Amino acid sequence: MSTLAHTMMTAARPADSGLAGPGELDRYPYAEAPVADRVGAPAWDTGDPELGRVGRRATGSRGRGLHGQLVQQLGQMIVSGDLGADRPLVPEEIGQRFEVSRTVVRESLRVLEAKGLVSARPNVGTRVRPVSDWNLLDPDIIEWRAFGPQRDDQRRELSELRWTIEPLAARLAAGHGREEVQQRLCDMVEIMSHAMAQGDALTYSRADTEFHTMLIQIAGNRMLEHLSGIVSAALQVSGGPVTACDRPNEASLAQHARIVDALGTGDGTAAETAMRQLLTVHPEVERVVPAPREH
Repeated sequence: MSTLAHTMMTAARPADSGLAGPGELDRYPYAEAPVADRVGAPAWDTGDPELGRVGRRATGSRGRGLHGQLVQQLGQMIVSGDLGADRPLVPEEIGQRFEVSRTVVRESLRVLEAKGLVSARPNVGTRVRPVSDWNLLDPDIIEWRAFGPQRDDQRRELSELRWTIEPLAARLAAGHGREEVQQRLCDMVEIMSHAMAQGDALTYSRADTEFHTMLIQIAGNRMLEHLSGIVSAALQVSGGPVTACDRPNEASLAQHARIVDALGTGDGTAAETAMRQLLTVHPEVERVVPAPREH
């Protein structure tokens, strides 16, 4: 199996969100005031007009320290088009421009190669690969595209993908209900309700993300389970086509609650219908995702 294919089949699941477990709602730390969870990237000092263009919004780099920062910056530059297809990437130049060691550069390029963004060949060197070779299901690339020139296409494609995946997952999950999972999903709905009442968008988003990723993970389909990280990334990308999920309100909460009730009674049709209604976009962007069909 190729490196790209292996990466696509083993997309990382979302990290622990820190949400309360079943019966632990009283210990959940509601925020007094929502704070931005994305911070500006460090402005690397460089004279190169392309390699120096790195003062961008930080996204979901899975790494830490210099290695994580370099993966993030180079990845953003490739996805944004600052480093075009077939552009050679000289490790020595990158190390000098970003003031990092050869080891950091080498490991960062390996990560980007696994994502399909670059290729390294003997006697040819490392070059940027065309979009057709990218692992578009990688959570980092999803975020980088969502904040770059391709943002509209990325968000539309994510909405279409969710509308295809999640109703099926809801139907399948209805046949795999467990008491502890049911309680966990109920807790997420209650957390979302508290967060909405307090105007805490960050807490609401975290609970909503856990709700949807958990639903996919309990569907009993391992291939769908591998897509849970993609849905998680989609939920964390702001803007784009607006669904009921993106507009916290009583109607949205009611649909989440209906999904939980349908799972509890094993009614797959009701769970699927509720999910379709939840994911249906609003009239102003109805062209993006079709309205649910009558069964």
